Formats: sequence, C-alpha cells, structure tokens
Amino acid sequence: MQSINRKNPSGVARSALVLIAFVALCFAVAGLGGLATGPAVSPGGWYETINKPFYTPPSWLFGPVWSILFLSMAVAGWLVWRERGFSGAKLAFSLFGIQLMLNFLWSAIFFGLQAPEVALVEILVLWVFIVLNILAFRRIRPVAGWILTPYLAWVTFATLLNLGIWWLNAS
Repeated sequence: MQSINRKNPSGVARSALVLIAFVALCFAVAGLGGLATGPAVSPGGWYETINKPFYTPPSWLFGPVWSILFLSMAVAGWLVWRERGFSGAKLAFSLFGIQLMLNFLWSAIFFGLQAPEVALVEILVLWVFIVLNILAFRRIRPVAGWILTPYLAWVTFATLLNLGIWWLNAS
C-alpha cells in the first residue's frame, strides 16, 4: 500500500503529483479524441449532417459528461495506485491503458474516419475492456471500480447511439 503519512510532506507531494499525472493522462486522451471529433461536430461537419436517433442528447451535453468521466477515470486510477502502486497492480493498469487507448480510437474511427459500422465493433471491444478494468480495480480498491461504473453506463448508451446512427445512415 502506498501509505501517505501526513507528517511526511514528500509522501503527500508525491501522491498529489501522481494524481496530477493521472488527470493529465486522462485529459490528454480526451484532447486527442477532441482533435478527431472537432471537425466532424463543427457547424456543417459530418456529424451535423447525418441522421441521428430520437434519443440523441443535445450536443452541449457531451463535453461536460466526458469531462466528468475522464476526471473520474483519473481518480479511480490514482486510488488504485495509492493502494498497490504501479508494480502491485500491473494487470489493472494494463487494462486501464488499453481502455484509454480504445476510448481515443473510437473517436478517431467514428468521427475521424466517419465509419459508424467499424466504430460499433470497436466500441463493443471498449465496453468489454471497461468491464475488465472495473473488475480489476474493484479487486484492489472497491471504490475505484464503482467510480468507473458511470463511465460504463455512458459507453453503453454511446453504443446504442452508435448503433442507431449506423442503422439510420446505412446505405
């Protein structure tokens, strides 16, 4: 366990730096996804011109929701690090990294390549890795697994949205 002794300022500082690093990592992935997404969601962009299901949320909702979810991913990762460190949670952090990579990849495929059918397959793989990440985090620090549950719920909804978009726009 990565103990944080409040009487040891270097331990508190290290913990804070690791939290900042997790936040930076998660928001770097969000930023890369935003680069792939931006042109497609801009006025007149591809996403604005395609048919969308009736349950599509308003565009303004995506930014705040994803910001909260990426912050929660960072906190969950940090909690697991505090419990076991990186070397004591290799599988959990491998799954964490894979799901982050898949998260970015979905944006690149769906928005960048404008390929909802390929993105649908990819988001199903992402969903599986989020579940595996939740289970791995939960074994180490239960609250860390629970913190990722809204992320899984949102990706489940995004999968249904991706499916609806593919269905409505299939040629």
